[in-house]
Amino acid sequence: MKFGLSFLPDASPETKSPEDYFSEAIKLCSLAEEAEFHTIKMTEHYLHPYGGYCPSPLIFLTAIAARTRKIRLMTGCILPAFHHPIQIAAETALLDCLSSGRLDVGFGRAYLPYEFEAFGIDLDNSRERYTKTIQAVLDLWKNPKTSCSTEYFSFENATSFPTVNQKPHPPVWGAAVNSRQSFAWLGEQGFNLLISAPFGGIENILPFLDIYRSSFAEHNPLKSPKIAVSLPLIINELHERAIEQSDLYLARYLNTWASATKEWNTISSRDYPKYHGMSNLLLAASPETMRKNHQAIVGCPEYVLEKVHFLKELLNIDQIMWQIDFGSQPFEISQKSLELFAKDVMPAILYQEVNK
Repeated sequence: MKFGLSFLPDASPETKSPEDYFSEAIKLCSLAEEAEFHTIKMTEHYLHPYGGYCPSPLIFLTAIAARTRKIRLMTGCILPAFHHPIQIAAETALLDCLSSGRLDVGFGRAYLPYEFEAFGIDLDNSRERYTKTIQAVLDLWKNPKTSCSTEYFSFENATSFPTVNQKPHPPVWGAAVNSRQSFAWLGEQGFNLLISAPFGGIENILPFLDIYRSSFAEHNPLKSPKIAVSLPLIINELHERAIEQSDLYLARYLNTWASATKEWNTISSRDYPKYHGMSNLLLAASPETMRKNHQAIVGCPEYVLEKVHFLKELLNIDQIMWQIDFGSQPFEISQKSLELFAKDVMPAILYQEVNK
């Protein structure tokens, strides 16, 4: 079982300056390296406090690469709809070289209407653009000469430089939420899977994991799938203190997320059939329901250890990546969560695995 940090900024200049946010995030990444965490993951978003502080995961991860030596660096996720495949292939290869082959490349479809509007991209074509862009990136990584012609981009005999450090290319991950088609396609491609806990209870994702694993096994019989989940985490020595802290910062996180998705209350898209009304769903949620539904893990070290075992057994996952900076919380709270997990939870899990 591996563990990492998952960053999705939900700050604004009113809650935390960009300079403070990134200074603190870099400190947390250094602590994660010292604690022998496996992965640092950063997400791409624009134009809103929900993720907008990091329009380029690759720039952030390059800074982390310069300060670390072993920890894996994951884009979680690059949004292909907003990039040309030549750009993605070249820039990811550059970071793979700079980090001596520590890059994992995660892709996501993007789903915020205002981002599509700003980039002049049609929501209803997002799935096809997503799949075609990823395939072109893979071709550019693997082949010395690549040609491609789609309605979204076209090029002939392109040679991508620099070449990737990892051969044939860095590990590829795809994010999926609630679309059977997305889970099936990721499995068919042989990509690793990034998930988060759905509203209504983490058990609701089990049928989708079955679809992913079945598709993966059918099309990639010689490979093994890897699944990672990202979840908010707060740990405190006092269980009730952790609950109290999460009430404030999970509420902020939900409100920021709801604000970013409010356009889904009035629009719909054939490529996003289950997204209509998403903001209302988020506004109806609460820190209490998030904790109950295992959308966030909050408590004392003993409680968190119990929940990690529960998630491992229920989902049969390979990695948990903790969001420990949600809600623009003070650095001291994030630091304590990381340190308590590294000191009191992770060793117990590893010990139990070794002695099975």
